[in-house]
Amino acid sequence: MTLIRGTSLQGFTTLATELGADPVALLAAVHLTPAVVGDHDSFISYRSVTALLESTAAVTGRGDFGRRLGARQGLEILGPLGVAARTAPTVGAALQAIEQFMGFYSPAIAVTVHPPGREGLAQFEWRLVEPRPPVHRQAAELALGVSLQVFRLLAGPDFRPTSVQLRHPLLTPEADYRRDLGCRVDAGEDRYGFRFRAEVLERRLDADHAVHAVVRDYLDTIAVRTGGGTTDAVVRLVRRMLPTGGLGLELVAEQLAQHPRTLQRHLAAQGTTFAEIVDGVRRDEAERYLRDTDMPFGQLSGNLGFSEQSVLSRACQRWFGMSPREVRRSSRADR
Repeated sequence: MTLIRGTSLQGFTTLATELGADPVALLAAVHLTPAVVGDHDSFISYRSVTALLESTAAVTGRGDFGRRLGARQGLEILGPLGVAARTAPTVGAALQAIEQFMGFYSPAIAVTVHPPGREGLAQFEWRLVEPRPPVHRQAAELALGVSLQVFRLLAGPDFRPTSVQLRHPLLTPEADYRRDLGCRVDAGEDRYGFRFRAEVLERRLDADHAVHAVVRDYLDTIAVRTGGGTTDAVVRLVRRMLPTGGLGLELVAEQLAQHPRTLQRHLAAQGTTFAEIVDGVRRDEAERYLRDTDMPFGQLSGNLGFSEQSVLSRACQRWFGMSPREVRRSSRADR
């Protein structure tokens, strides 16, 4: 399961509410919580995001839901990657940074700027890199909407692509696409993306070269961070990713842009293992939830990434020598 930052859903709650839907119920149906919406530090299942966008479009009857949400997002959803782009010397350099480091935002996504052809048009392409991707029409239109917002921020509000390409059929009347995207839309193509005049790539930005160098250095080195920070980074990721139910060494290593064996070596050098970190985080989270909340045990099991409540019961016996109910009762009695 591939993850994406919670900022991918920035603006979702407000837009869904405006369209008469219940965002909390829609999120719960795909095993997401309102807390992750717009949170750059939260890693959520990309399949959950695509399912959420499709279901919300269906519930609201708005085939343009993805495009509407894209109009509410921009470069800020990329976090440090957005800073690297905004501080680049040219639009082309900014797009190159985004292309190079997109995995920092989500390993599920890749973007490419293809060089201009005979007509002097460059091609921006967005794609999923999963071998068997889920239905993602709304996610693709969201991505294209955000990409156009990014281009307009970098190149100027006058930026207009010459054409947009969709792999799927039109989801709304063509006039709506022209209004939203500002150009002709070609459906049933072999890619998602848009063409634009190549001279846009040469436009200068009000760059802060020092900041750009620092941010690129950070993005370059995040893959090989060693020392005391590695364990802390893994702990933070494990805590964020537990509720997704797909936690594993390979997935965490992917988010840190490290090979799983490299990550294992770094953790071993600090006297721990990935399994020990996961178990410790689960223990701490279980103790906190049992002590401070009345969360039902079934829901708590899911939050800890357990497949069944019985697994939580066995874990509590191992950690605390008591059942979950007894841990909760004991913690309340000690207050």
